[in-house]
Amino acid sequence: MAWAREDLPGWARRHRWFLGVFGLGALLRLVTVLGYRPALWFPDSYTYVVTAMRPRPDLVRPAGYSMFLRLFEAFHSFALVVTVQHVLGLLVGVMVYVTVLRRGGRAWAAVLACAPVLLDAYQIELEHLLVSDSLFTFLLVAAVCLAMRRRLTARASAALGLLLAAATLTRTVGLPLIAVFALFLLAYGMRRAGAAAGTTAETTAGTEGAARPSTVRPGRVVAAIVLPFLVTALVPVAAYAGWFYASHQRLGIIGSNGVFLYARTMSFADCAVMDPPADLAVLCDPRPPASRPVSQEYIWDAASPLVRLPGITFTKETDTLAGRFASLAIRSQPLDYLRTTLTELGRSFTPGRPVYPDADTYGYYRFPATVPPPPGRYPALVGKEFARRYEQGPLTVRISEPLAGWMRGYQRVAWLPGAALLAVLLVPPAAWTARRATAARRAPGAPEPEGWGLAWATAWALLLVPAATAQFDYRYTLPAVPLACLAAALAVTRPAASAAPMASRGRREGA
Repeated sequence: MAWAREDLPGWARRHRWFLGVFGLGALLRLVTVLGYRPALWFPDSYTYVVTAMRPRPDLVRPAGYSMFLRLFEAFHSFALVVTVQHVLGLLVGVMVYVTVLRRGGRAWAAVLACAPVLLDAYQIELEHLLVSDSLFTFLLVAAVCLAMRRRLTARASAALGLLLAAATLTRTVGLPLIAVFALFLLAYGMRRAGAAAGTTAETTAGTEGAARPSTVRPGRVVAAIVLPFLVTALVPVAAYAGWFYASHQRLGIIGSNGVFLYARTMSFADCAVMDPPADLAVLCDPRPPASRPVSQEYIWDAASPLVRLPGITFTKETDTLAGRFASLAIRSQPLDYLRTTLTELGRSFTPGRPVYPDADTYGYYRFPATVPPPPGRYPALVGKEFARRYEQGPLTVRISEPLAGWMRGYQRVAWLPGAALLAVLLVPPAAWTARRATAARRAPGAPEPEGWGLAWATAWALLLVPAATAQFDYRYTLPAVPLACLAAALAVTRPAASAAPMASRGRREGA
C-alpha cells in the first residue's frame, strides 16, 4: 500500500483518511438514490409542496424549504431535490473537517468529527426525505463554521445574519439561535476592541516614550461587528412576517406557537391545580398525565379537546386560546414543566433507539422494505395533487433491490446512539476543566484549543428548544450532531505546531 500512497498527490496523502470517509459517505448516498426513487415522503412533505406550488405562508411551518423546492420545480424531479440534499449533507462533513483543521485541530480529530454526519444511516435517510432538516442543518453549520474560520469583518458578520435568517425561515428553531449568535458576536467585538485598544497604547508608548489614552472607540468596534449581523438576520425575518401578516392578518412567522405549546404542556397540565377560567377549561383533559397520549396527539387527533373546537385547529382564536392555557399551566406548575422538559431532553441521550413518539413517526425514519402507503390526512391528500403537478409523474416510491436492502442492513448497525451524543457534548467542558487544572504546568504561551463555545451552545439549543416547546423527535437531534462533534474536536486537541501562529493570531484579533 506504500506505493499507492506515493502515487497520490500531496494533498490527497495528507487528507487520505478524510477522503476515504467522504468517499464511503458519497457511495452510501448513491446507493440510497438508486435504491429508493424518486424520494421518501413524510407527512409534512405534502404541506411543503403545496406552499412551493402555491406560494403563501403556511400557518404551521415557515416557507423556506418550500422556496428551496420551488428552485427545482422546472426540473420536475423530486429525485433531483433529494440528490441536492445528499450533496448538502456531504458539504456539511467537508465544512466540519476544514474548520477543525483551520482552527489548529489534528487531522484524526477532524476525521472523527465529520464521520457521523457522513456515515450515519439515519442522517442519510433524513436527507432522502422531503423535509426541511437537511437544508436547515447545512445553513446552520455553514453559519457556525463561518463564525469560526476567519477574522470577522462587517461583511462576514452580514453573511452570518443572512445564513441565520435563512435557517429561521426554514425551521423556526433558528429564531432563538439569532440571539445565541448575537451574544457570541458581542463578546467577540468586545474582545477585539480591548485588543485593539491595548495595541494602540503599546504603539504610542513605544514611539513617544509614554502611553497616551487609546483613540479606539470600543462601542464603534462592537457595532461594526454586531449591527450588520442584526440587520441581515432580522430584516428578512421581518419581511417574511410582513408577508405572513398580509396573508393571515396575524403577527409572527407562523400561527401555531400556542397550539404546539398547549400540546407540550398536556404532558403535565392538571386543571385541578391550574383552576382555569371557563373558556380555558374546555381544553382540560380529565385523564391523569401518565395515562395521556404523546403531545402531538393533542394537535392532530380528532379526540383532542383542542381539535374538537369549532373551525380549524390553527385559527387565530384557537391558537390564542391554546397559548393562554399553556401559559397558565407553566405558571401554575413550573416544576412539572421543568421536569417534563428534562424528560423530553433526556430522550436525546438514550443508549438505544426506542420507538417514540409513535410507531408511524418512528417508521418514517427507517428505510422501508415495502412501498409506503399513500397519505391519509386531508392536507396530505391535497398536497399529493400538487406533488403530482410538481413531479409530472408517479409519486409511488420504487424500491430497487438489492440496493435498498443494503441500506436497510446498514441502518441496523451504523448510527450514533444518543448516549454517544451525550458523551460528545460532555467532551468540551471536561477538556476545559482539565486544562484549567493543568494550567500551571503548561509552558507560557503554549497554544490552547479554542473556539468550541459557539458550536457547543448551538448544539445544546437545538436539543433544548424542541424539548421545551414541542416534544422530542429523533430528527431534531440530527442537526445537533455535526456541531457537537465540531465542538468536541476543537476542545480535545492541542493545536499542531504549524497551527500555533494561527491560534495566537486569533487570540490577538479576538477570534
